[in-house]
Amino acid sequence: MKAKVILVTGGARSGKSTFAEQLAAQAAGPVAYIATAQVYDEEMRHRVDLHQERRPAHWQTYEAPYHADTVLEEALQGPAQAVLFDCLTLYTTNLLLQLAESVSREQRAAQILAAIDRLLAAARQGTAPVIFVTNEVGMGIVPENPLAREYRDIAGWVNQRAAVAADQVYLVVCGLATEIKKNAVWL
Repeated sequence: MKAKVILVTGGARSGKSTFAEQLAAQAAGPVAYIATAQVYDEEMRHRVDLHQERRPAHWQTYEAPYHADTVLEEALQGPAQAVLFDCLTLYTTNLLLQLAESVSREQRAAQILAAIDRLLAAARQGTAPVIFVTNEVGMGIVPENPLAREYRDIAGWVNQRAAVAADQVYLVVCGLATEIKKNAVWL
């Protein structure tokens, strides 16, 4: 039996990570937490600290700023009864910034989407459910600088791929989650 894939999306401070943590905590056993954040400043250190304080100490944490498919495969080979991946948009940021100067915009998008495809394929290889958290970044104003617009576009494509691959998709707004895939219209 292939693993269940769940996607939790929402805006900044919508409650999506808290909701995803609650989903993972329902597992009847150990939880693996895959963290993608890289700490470059005090503000990010504070955000990471908040996430760490909220998580149960017995959850096993894996760091995956890059090559997350390999890290996810490793987590799925362990005793975890659920895997929480937080988050796809930070992972996308890491990949984009790693590639920013070395290849064209089109090549960056293609390489990032290929990495996401590998990650989503890895999520299906275990038996534990995999919960992905992501930010819905495309619902605001158009960013003024080219890199931010590129990021917004790629993040949108990443989220679309993850939503198609997911068995369940939740949108979290104001701390309230609603399952949206079951009511989706496919044309």
